[in-house]
Amino acid sequence: MLYSKLTRWARNRKAPDARIPDRQRVYAIGDIHGRLDLLEVLLARIEEDDAARGAADTLIILLGDLVDRGPDSAGVVECAMRLRSRGRHVRFLKGNHEEVLLRAVHGDAKSTKFLIRIGGRATLASYGITDDEYNTLEYEDLTALLAARVPAEHVAFLESFEDLIEVGDYAFVHAGIRPGVDLEQQRPSDLRWIRDDFLNHQGMHARVVVHGHSITEEVERLPNRIGIDTGAFASGRLSAVGLEADQCWFLSTD
Repeated sequence: MLYSKLTRWARNRKAPDARIPDRQRVYAIGDIHGRLDLLEVLLARIEEDDAARGAADTLIILLGDLVDRGPDSAGVVECAMRLRSRGRHVRFLKGNHEEVLLRAVHGDAKSTKFLIRIGGRATLASYGITDDEYNTLEYEDLTALLAARVPAEHVAFLESFEDLIEVGDYAFVHAGIRPGVDLEQQRPSDLRWIRDDFLNHQGMHARVVVHGHSITEEVERLPNRIGIDTGAFASGRLSAVGLEADQCWFLSTD
């Protein structure tokens, strides 16, 4: 109850003195989870918004969890790779779902089983694993098939994802940070998996944290963090935050 009251009270407050460096603009996109259709719409809206705001050194950050749950994880990965190849300044954070997928692709059958539990069946299908193959193969064989079906360039691309990105007074992560721990000392497991200890923390951090991972109906804007995972795979709403100087605004697909 206390957390809900805090959220309602603080959602529209601007974080004190948080700024992006001059002549820079940042767009951060929340968890996509296989929704290529929504990603394409949101990227088009970002392009329009960016052009309307005038010249700047614009950076697009994808906050992780490109894969699982939605119908086209492979297509989302391809789209993200094209975005970089077209000359856009873009950076990618590794989410917990990428972490599990990569462990599975590298031969860990237990990770394949866990991947399926958290929505990875859709990812397997997007890489061409049929219902017959899924229903008849043991996890070890399914793992080997997944490794064969995911292109090497997709694996290398996902492995290149970062854990934490700092721009001005903002820190961009997938899930959150461990309160009270310096940013350079944060563990990747916390950056990709943390939830309640971070979400319930009411104090300020060294940076305002922009994150996904924890689904909310609407974007959450609090003094110490901005959460932009609006559950795209189920809600049909993929959200992004725009930041420039001391300004903050939001874009979404609905």
